[in-house]
Amino acid sequence: MANEKIKIIIVGAAGRDFHNFNVVYRNNPNYDVVAFTAAQIPDIDGRKYPASLAGELYPEGIPIYAEEELEALIEKHNVEECVLSYSDLSYDTVMHIASRVMKAGARFSMLPAEPTMIKSTKPVVSITAVRTGCGKSQTTRAVVKALLEAGKKVVSIRHPMPYGDLEAMKVQRFAEIEDLTKHKCTIEEMEEYEPHIAMGSVIYSGVDYEAILREAEKEADIIVWDGGNNDMPFYKPDLSIVVADPLRPGHEIAYYPGEVNFRMADVIVINKVDSAYPEDVEEILDNIREYNPTAEVILAASAVMVDDADAIKDKVVLVVEDGPTLTHGEMTIGAGTVAARRFGAAELVDPRPYIVGKIGETYEKYPYIGTLLPAMGYGEEQMKDLETTINNTKCDTVVIGTPINLGRFIKIDKPTSRVFYELAEIGEPKIKTILNDTILK
Repeated sequence: MANEKIKIIIVGAAGRDFHNFNVVYRNNPNYDVVAFTAAQIPDIDGRKYPASLAGELYPEGIPIYAEEELEALIEKHNVEECVLSYSDLSYDTVMHIASRVMKAGARFSMLPAEPTMIKSTKPVVSITAVRTGCGKSQTTRAVVKALLEAGKKVVSIRHPMPYGDLEAMKVQRFAEIEDLTKHKCTIEEMEEYEPHIAMGSVIYSGVDYEAILREAEKEADIIVWDGGNNDMPFYKPDLSIVVADPLRPGHEIAYYPGEVNFRMADVIVINKVDSAYPEDVEEILDNIREYNPTAEVILAASAVMVDDADAIKDKVVLVVEDGPTLTHGEMTIGAGTVAARRFGAAELVDPRPYIVGKIGETYEKYPYIGTLLPAMGYGEEQMKDLETTINNTKCDTVVIGTPINLGRFIKIDKPTSRVFYELAEIGEPKIKTILNDTILK
């Protein structure tokens, strides 16, 4: 019948999927969201989007299943439409999902950017990227620092990482290191929140981004959207900064929704130019000329420093890199590898003979990782497996290429050297100049 609700499944990965539901479907009587599916992140299926967040149309909440069950769910619930709602997917992967959906008898769709962006009462600067691991975090830190130096009260809001109790994570505020323990943060969460706290800046995250924004606006002059993966901003930006990576040239027009960001950007930062071939930088510049010729372009290096160079020089080292950069970011090196080579490591040891538990599952899913150890820590069990793997590995030094000090919450029985990396802009324009001409004028 014409007035029957359209049954849909939101195909996600614990983040964009919940946001799309909240802003488009939660109070929409024309749709019946029968399920979410989950991918990319371990152990996030088998939960339920709780009734307290789902609204009055869903008094029982909404179940979350593994994406592998997609076809069976379509058949079981007579689903008419599946809405893709997660990020950093190659176009091949997107169309494989679409083909599965269409073969099962449902429509495949994606929501446009604008209807999912919430409008703030305060100016918004968004920092997103064309892929995971481009250098969003260091770019965000540069933006926050420039705004703080201008005397503004800056509140950052991070792309969601709701891997625990969804109801408890509705709105989270991080202003002190103790807040990381209070909210039972995973390694992945701490990597993003701790640098903001260290700068004296407040950062929010959670599940309900309308509620989060309204709380953040109470204490902010300016909102900074700190993006995740290569997802689009959840808030309507007054200035959109997008980071591209010349170590993966061409990815800016080959991954969803990175190309959307690339086309929408007011400013494109080409990071890591110090590590890239000139022709690869030029390829991105060519794509800017073709796809977004009005964008301002900033060239930048990723300046790498360590706290103990002597612990690296001539040593056999285990390099621990940021987890998502190596997994769905598909990078085969990170800041830790760059630092190990730059500061004279004799050898990078292969951790694969020493891995245990859930760390092994990561290598099975992402076999190209090779001689690096991803700092996977989406839960206590995985964090313990990471600790055991590090301590099992025969090496002289552990080079920690993550944004946080792993040694603060896992026990490492070897010498360590932490890696630090910041955005080093080359020439003009610079972020501060652009902010002065736009947000701060």
